[in-house]
Amino acid sequence: MECQPPREAEGLKTRVPLTLEEYAAGITIGLLGLITFANVVVRYLTDFSFAFTEEISIFLMVLVALLGGSSVMAKGGHLNIMFVVDRLSPERRRRVRIAAHALSVLMFALLAIFGARMAWDEYRFEVTSPGLGLPTWYYTVWLPILSLAICGRAVGALIRIWRRKP
Repeated sequence: MECQPPREAEGLKTRVPLTLEEYAAGITIGLLGLITFANVVVRYLTDFSFAFTEEISIFLMVLVALLGGSSVMAKGGHLNIMFVVDRLSPERRRRVRIAAHALSVLMFALLAIFGARMAWDEYRFEVTSPGLGLPTWYYTVWLPILSLAICGRAVGALIRIWRRKP
């Protein structure tokens, strides 16, 4: 079974262009590839390892996941059980999609709130990372920011579904 984005994702027009997330994710993947490539080359040519870059790589992977989640949410491509949802009537499918988007808004709003509290605590208590000794809030501040972006994309998708009559 092939997974495809919803038909309404084709030619989708949003207030905030989707290219914002897509370019940021592409740049992030490029940086991740460069760091990994440099680490492998240095490890094989010398006895030195860029092990400290692991924390940057993990941060970049989380960043790509959140950026991708924001783009997919705007396109209405969030997870659902296609086997069940595709067998529903158009009106019931619409209701399920509205409920799923509303719950996504709630979940990412909570993630933004608790992520902001975590970043604030790390800032306030001056927590540093073990590998590079950087303040950890440099990494965690992006969780609430991108969670709000996903929340906004989910609200936009919810409004589009709500306005569209079956």
